[in-house]
Amino acid sequence: MTNFKVGILKTDQYFSCDAEQSVLAGMMQNGARGISVGCRGGGCGVCKVEVLKGCFEHKAMSRSHISEEDERQGKVLACRIFPTSDLELRVIGGIKDLLGGLE
Repeated sequence: MTNFKVGILKTDQYFSCDAEQSVLAGMMQNGARGISVGCRGGGCGVCKVEVLKGCFEHKAMSRSHISEEDERQGKVLACRIFPTSDLELRVIGGIKDLLGGLE
């Protein structure tokens, strides 16, 4: 089992994430906060993050939330990515996105 360190920019949150679990699952398992949690399956888009540093593998993501261009720019869903190195993330999604801009 390989663990990687995941940091969330602007929150000073760091947590350990196993290569076999999604970044969102790793955050939740470690009691960290910073990324909004929604459906956990890629359907709602609230866990959208931008990977600033590091490498990952990913499962399919809904094109209604992540375009091909987003993906090329490292904008992905935390529930669908699995670290292959230490990562640094910036949160760009949230519940407000799901609610059409409302908090």
